[in-house]
Amino acid sequence: MSETGKPTHSSSTNPYIPKGDGDEAVQAYISAMPGWKSALGKRIDETVQEVFPDVRKQVRWNTPFFGKEDGWFLAIYCYRTYVQITFLTGTSLDPMPPKASKVEGVRYLDIHEGEALDASQLASWVRQALKLPGQKL
Repeated sequence: MSETGKPTHSSSTNPYIPKGDGDEAVQAYISAMPGWKSALGKRIDETVQEVFPDVRKQVRWNTPFFGKEDGWFLAIYCYRTYVQITFLTGTSLDPMPPKASKVEGVRYLDIHEGEALDASQLASWVRQALKLPGQKL
């Protein structure tokens, strides 16, 4: 946070948000996402919440995480030209999210300005992830 109380951002445009547990911390992150990214963050959050109303939320390492009782399944992060959705059990999803990771089991979906979120596909991935063991951080 800056001295004015407004969030600052990394060079990639990711908001610097204090760590916290619960919806309030994640909403602070989403509100601080710059420009078009904030509306996308809201839509991602709404989609997860619609599929899994009891979703656990937290912000760690300036990253919002979404999870269930046994661990985490999804995170989001802002880069300069896109928002990245991280699927922590992505290699077990069908179809797999398109972008590979160096981290075992993880896959990504990058959404650039002007690209629509396929909320139906995101909801399908969330439903699948809920049936898999959550990931510990």
